[in-house]
Parts: sequence; C-alpha cells; structure tokens
Amino acid sequence: MTVERFTHPTYLIRKKMFKFLGGAFHVFDGDGNLVFYSRQKAFKLKEDIRLYTNESMNTEVLSIQARKVLDFSSAYDVIDSATGQKLGALRRKGWASMARDHWLVLDAEDREIAHIQEDSALLALVRRFVTNLIPQRFDFIADGRKVAEVKQNFNPFVLKLTVDFTLDTEGLIDRRVGLAAAILLCAIEGRQG
Repeated sequence: MTVERFTHPTYLIRKKMFKFLGGAFHVFDGDGNLVFYSRQKAFKLKEDIRLYTNESMNTEVLSIQARKVLDFSSAYDVIDSATGQKLGALRRKGWASMARDHWLVLDAEDREIAHIQEDSALLALVRRFVTNLIPQRFDFIADGRKVAEVKQNFNPFVLKLTVDFTLDTEGLIDRRVGLAAAILLCAIEGRQG
C-alpha cells in the first residue's frame, strides 16, 4: 500500500550521478527495499519532479513542482498525485542560501512550519570554494528543535542521502513533504560544487 511507504523512520536516497538525460533517484526504506523511484527530466526550465512507487513509473504518488521558472528563491509545491491536494511547499531562502543552504517548510496554506538548514556555515563555505568532498548535513528545525536530518554519505561517485525522521515523535513534519525536501536537496543542492 502506498501510504505505508511514508511511515518508515529512515530512508536512503541514491542518485545516479552519470545519467545522461536527467537524474534518477532510488528511495529505499531502512531494510534496503525500494519504496520510491523518481526520474528528473533534463533541460527543464521549471522543475517538475515526480515520485513513483517503482521504476515502472505506473503509480505516481507525489509531484514536486516549481512555481516559477529559474527563480533564485523559488517555492516548490508538494502535491499528492492521487488526490491533487497540495500537502505543503518548500521555499529556498535565496540570498541567505549563498553561504549556507536554508529552506523554509510551509504547510498547505504557505505558513512556515519548519526550516531546513545546512549544518555549518564554515563547512558550507569550504564545500563551495575549496572541495565538495565534505559531506553535507541538513537539519529540520520545528518548534525550536531538531526533528529530522538529511545526511550525505561520503562517496565521490554516488550521491547517497540518509533521511532520518526518528526525532519527530510528534509528527510535526509530514513525511511526504520531508521526503520531497530530501529529494529537492539531492536534485538542487547536489548540483553545487
């Protein structure tokens, strides 16, 4: 069942780095089972990322759509594909993200419910201007505390992100929006360096 796919406490996102026409993302649960697949189309001016239950891409479960073309601090709507319902949105804080990546997590009415921030300003600068071999970590902060984490595993050939929701015991972050954020971090921030 599709809903159960969003109940895991941890996920691993693996991006194929050398895919010629766009990126492909595999999302695994904590036991290593494929739970989602996404293929990002190349050469699109407006991001439109779709999440499916498997590589056959027969059952779409989420859509992540940029509101504008090439906007520095664009918002991305997260849509439940089965119902067409907007679940929330993710907005990059444009200038604030120049030195250290910073995103806002918004609810369905575009009210801020959390933010996502790169682990360290110093490490962020080193990653951007010296070497991108230092793995990134992003913290989800809601109600003044860390509720989730996205951590890049060190591998210069394959981009892997571990997504950990175990600290979110109160369910402050909708897992669908949280996974959409992790995929965006993999797709958008993964282009840096």
